[in-house]
Amino acid sequence: MKAKDIMTREVISAGPECPVHTLAKLMTEHAISGIPILEEGVLVGIVTEGDLVDRVKRVHLPTIITILDVVFPIMGERQYEDDLRKMGAATARDIMTSKVFTVDEEASMTDVATILSERHITLLPVMRAGEELVGVIGKRDIIRAMLQEGDV
Repeated sequence: MKAKDIMTREVISAGPECPVHTLAKLMTEHAISGIPILEEGVLVGIVTEGDLVDRVKRVHLPTIITILDVVFPIMGERQYEDDLRKMGAATARDIMTSKVFTVDEEASMTDVATILSERHITLLPVMRAGEELVGVIGKRDIIRAMLQEGDV
């Protein structure tokens, strides 16, 4: 099976200026795990349930050390910045992940499952010719395809 055979074709998307509250409502009303963000028809990001949950999680301060009055961040500085950004997010642009992994509609189900699993992704946009969003694939779509093929 290919991505085009298992993808959800009716994609709920939003623009970058869509309020976070509206994104949350769309996800709950349509029982979806994420929303691709399109600007003038071009995929510019994605907002997932995880991004929304991150808005209310506990923020951990980055680990730092001080040597001769010089502060060195050891780890967690990038995560701290991302957490702060998401906590104050008002629009999709503020909270979205802009580095989006995508697959071509001709990708195999095995390739799609590998990307979802290894990259810890919940929703994978499916593209035609690298430009046009034609669907999305989530883990539930993979499981449904496995059931159809008798792999479960």
